[in-house]
Amino acid sequence: MLSKRFLVVGALLAVIVLLAGPAGASQLEDNLSVYSEKNATGYMQPLADLIGADLNSGLFRSADIPVSGFLLSLEIPVMMTKVRDKDRTFRATTEEGFFPEQTVDAPTAVGPGEAVIVDGVGGTQFAFPGGLDQNSVPLASLQFRIGRLYGTEAIVRYVSADVSDEELGKVTLFGLGAQHSISQYLDKQLPLELSAGLFWQTYKIGKNSAGGDLIKGSAFTIGAQGSKKFGQPMIYVEPYGGLSIDTHSMDIAYESEASGEPEDVTLNLERSTNIHLTVGALFKIYYIGGYIDYGFTGRSTWTAGLIIGN
Repeated sequence: MLSKRFLVVGALLAVIVLLAGPAGASQLEDNLSVYSEKNATGYMQPLADLIGADLNSGLFRSADIPVSGFLLSLEIPVMMTKVRDKDRTFRATTEEGFFPEQTVDAPTAVGPGEAVIVDGVGGTQFAFPGGLDQNSVPLASLQFRIGRLYGTEAIVRYVSADVSDEELGKVTLFGLGAQHSISQYLDKQLPLELSAGLFWQTYKIGKNSAGGDLIKGSAFTIGAQGSKKFGQPMIYVEPYGGLSIDTHSMDIAYESEASGEPEDVTLNLERSTNIHLTVGALFKIYYIGGYIDYGFTGRSTWTAGLIIGN
């Protein structure tokens, strides 16, 4: 069936683009193993913030939500957040036991792939590991939109892939949220539709050498949206915009050899909180549609996607 074929293609696209972002979990753990917690935090924080910007994008578009009626659609959003110059390096200090102590601009997880090497006493050297050399961090998922009840639509985001023959192992992403019409409560006819939405999601990426989750995290966003349709009921263009507050947190569990002996380390990276401005447009031709938007949180995120359904 055509619908089944779309689901399979969508799932493959979601997994491929998701893995393209923090690709090579074992490579990340190998790089992290050189560092104790302090350096590892600086190494990973930019990647965490970039993934968070992706996760909190591609969720809300049209604010035109009827009070009742049936809605079921499949969406395949693809998000891509640009890596800034200041995301590429951090101030890192040689680990305990290396003399003399030195502090340099070292690559982050998304920074240049080449290691930075410094010389110590007696011909010793310390290598600050390179990054994944990313210009942007992409992410994709499957989303299902279901409604409508009292002007409310439920949104589910989901990806699950066991790529055990690759470096990453299992990748999972699950999110749940809702968008609710505000226009239904307003007496005066406004020039655009208004809504409010919230969304929570959790994810896990890869396995560490101990068999546990290498990366896991969560994200949450809440905000308001506005949009205006131009065209016919089944063929139209709809510019939209939104303003939200986003949060994201990430934990990394890895084995560090910075002290000379293997040591299990759990990083609880700083939770990010951002104001998120979005502008974009969608088009719909009967049961097929697409959209593109730009989001700004201090970082730039482009989102494009496909919609299949009513």
